[in-house]
Formats: sequence, structure tokens, C-alpha cells
Amino acid sequence: MITSLQNQWVKYVSQLQQRKARNVTKAFVIEGWRFVSEALARGAQIKQAFFTPEYVREERDDLLANLRLTGIPVEEVDRRVMEKMSATEAPQGILAVVAQPEFSWADVRCTPDAVLLIIDGIQDPGNLGTILRTALAAGVQAVCCTRGTVDLYNPKVLRSTMGAIFSLVLLPDLRAEEILDFLREKDCSLVVADVQGEPLYRSGPLSLPLALVVGNEGSGPTLIFKEEADRWVTIPMQQQVESLNAAMAVGIILYEVVRQRDFL
Repeated sequence: MITSLQNQWVKYVSQLQQRKARNVTKAFVIEGWRFVSEALARGAQIKQAFFTPEYVREERDDLLANLRLTGIPVEEVDRRVMEKMSATEAPQGILAVVAQPEFSWADVRCTPDAVLLIIDGIQDPGNLGTILRTALAAGVQAVCCTRGTVDLYNPKVLRSTMGAIFSLVLLPDLRAEEILDFLREKDCSLVVADVQGEPLYRSGPLSLPLALVVGNEGSGPTLIFKEEADRWVTIPMQQQVESLNAAMAVGIILYEVVRQRDFL
């Protein structure tokens, strides 16, 4: 059992709560029994797991056994150590270090019915996490994030994804120009969500394959995406409502795309 706050693993995991350390090591921390279970089930590259024994129940003991069966080192720590390593005020008693997956454009499959998602400067971690989970549920295969978007491996982003982050092709820290070059090469339609766009339900069918751009919560999409877009769409709203939460808006638009693709 690890009991010293000066242990090298304790220092390492604590540092991973900061973006700079995550960028250098290409690793991140996940917390909670359900989250670690999701990571294992979805094939995440778990490097090390830590738990405190007082949180272990029968079904959780099964998770620890499954981690060990797959060759993942599992280390027991005391409560103080877990609190030191954790990013939450009330740790659930388990966390794990996971290697960041490294994808390239070669991993983005632009099939005839593909829907890609471009996150352009979203700042709220909860919004980004919920968007990623919604994207996976709606059948999105790849998500591109422009420079200036909140870190994909921010603890609040991770918690909001509820495991979806392990099943998406993710390309972070991209320039808008390289995204546009890829879309042109693949003849992929560019649709921008913008308040000045055509009403979503009255704009006619959207052409596939399609890339949907969702911009910053306050300033919207970057100008270059708006200039290069094939379509601008907006969600019609009544009773003087000016805007929706970014994650809610993405869900509405993505599921309209799914409806058109699968049922029209």
C-alpha cells in the first residue's frame, strides 16, 4: 500500500491534473468506478490504477480483478494519498492513468454517409464533455477541435463524457486551414451552426458526407469557417429566446442530421 505523499506515483498523478503535464506525458487521469470500468470495456490504454480498500464492494472487486487479468498494474493507496492524487473534493476511491490516444487524418473515415464534428473554440468543459457524448450517441465517428478549444483531457470534460471519449477519433489543436483542406479533399459538405443561418427544419436536406462546425459559446464560429461554409443553419426559437446552451444546440442539430440520413 502507498501511504507516503512523497511517493513518485503520487507526485506523477498529481501533476497530471495540470494541462502542461498532460501535454508533456501524453497521459491523463480518470476517476470513479464507472469511469474506469468504461475505460476498460472500451479498450482504453490504462497504464496504472489506484484504489483505496474501504471503497471496495463485491462488484468493484470484480473490476479490480479484471484490471489485473488484462495486465494493468493495480496499486492500493490510503485515503490521504487518494485525496492528494484526485481532482475531486470527494474521491470515489479509484483512479487510473490512461495514455492519450494519438490519431491522424488517416483515422478519419469520410464515408458517403459520414457525419464529422468540428469544435471551434468551445470553452466550457461541461459543454465539451456533453457534446462528445452526444456526438458518439448520434453516430459521429470523428471530432476535430481547433486551437483555443478547452483541453479534451480536462477533468471536468472527462467526467461529462461519461466514457464516450474512449470511442471517438479525436484530433485536437488543429488549425482551421488544415481542417478545410481535408474536407475539400474528401468532398465533404461544410455546415456551420450560426444564429444568422437558415432555420434548420426549413432549409432542405443537408448533403452528406457532412462536417458540422460548432463555435465558441459567445463569439460563434471562426470567420474562415463561415466564409467557406456550404450552408449556415440555425435552430428556430420562439418566445424571444435568443440562444441555447451549446451542447443542447449540437444535440438538436446532430439528431436532425440523423433523422434526414436514416428516415428521409
